[in-house]
Amino acid sequence: MNTEEIMQRALELFPEKKENREIIIKFSRAFKGYNANCVYTLWKIEFRLSLLWKEVNEEIFIGLIQELFSKIYKKRVSSYNIEMYNKFIKKSAAYTKPKNINSELRESFDRVNESYFDNLMDYPNLTWGQYALSKLGSYDFMSNTISISTVLREDAELLDYVMYHEMLHKKLQYDNKKRIKRYHTKEFKKKESEFKTPNIEKKLEQFLKKKRIKKLFRF
Repeated sequence: MNTEEIMQRALELFPEKKENREIIIKFSRAFKGYNANCVYTLWKIEFRLSLLWKEVNEEIFIGLIQELFSKIYKKRVSSYNIEMYNKFIKKSAAYTKPKNINSELRESFDRVNESYFDNLMDYPNLTWGQYALSKLGSYDFMSNTISISTVLREDAELLDYVMYHEMLHKKLQYDNKKRIKRYHTKEFKKKESEFKTPNIEKKLEQFLKKKRIKKLFRF
């Protein structure tokens, strides 16, 4: 890939911007999956990308750079390349083989997969996150990873509910209409409401409330 040509094509999407800063692309093994970010100052823009991006089609790569520029300039834009980039990211789980599957979380994944997805969901990476009472779970599209707060180790039913939520993210992906990524769409909320345990949200709220009170009076 010719960095200068890529940047020139990416910046065609922002004709009002006269970019005079030094632009650097760095590939790193530190990123999981197809993750990437950018760091910029008044003098320099540095794109930091997963090493996997070296092997990606140039048109998709340009879409990634355009997407990152749109964040730098805080401007919603659309292009053929960005469309290709989003399609690629939505399918990236198929290109990212799981390497880290926790045995406890695998049991939860299997239960949910059988009950709600006819055992058709492929394994993502399954990892325990930090002990958290606010962010209970997440799904990273770029690395195909579901991460769950360790606070849920104590309750298998609540663990399965949060696992179900994250598996829905993996299955339904996101809506990118009007250049705004929407994850909790009407379809998502409808599917989420189909969890079989009645009042599961209330049970989760009560569980977390007890944990917060216990944490408050720990000392």
